[in-house]
Amino acid sequence: MRAVVQRVSHASVTVGGRTVGSITEPGLMALVGVTHTDGTAEAAKLARKLWTVRLLAEEKSCSDVDAPLLVVSQFTLYGDARKGRRPTWQAAAPGPVAEPLVDRVVEELRALGARVETGEFGADMSVSLTNEGPFTVVLDV
Repeated sequence: MRAVVQRVSHASVTVGGRTVGSITEPGLMALVGVTHTDGTAEAAKLARKLWTVRLLAEEKSCSDVDAPLLVVSQFTLYGDARKGRRPTWQAAAPGPVAEPLVDRVVEELRALGARVETGEFGADMSVSLTNEGPFTVVLDV
């Protein structure tokens, strides 16, 4: 699994003009991609990493300060544009494989005590955020 994680002051996701998820205080925005070899172990590992990685101000984690997370699925994280002018999506897991694993990341985070908001899997989403820092990292598990 792969996540692009940004430290944000606020973030939201809308679908068709309605807000489906938002955080209104400092936390993390995580775009999550799934590849073919991922399973529940990777989902649990990513959740633990998102909850405990020290990316917030003063080297704090979400678990340290009870900061919220906004988790949004994004299959394009496994796009490959090394050849030609069009990316291929062959490394991205198909929806029936990816959706339950993204859901599992969210479930695992909530089981750890996290406050989690989400996007809507497979929807045409508009994501809005204010990246603090700017601060962005890529996590691969």
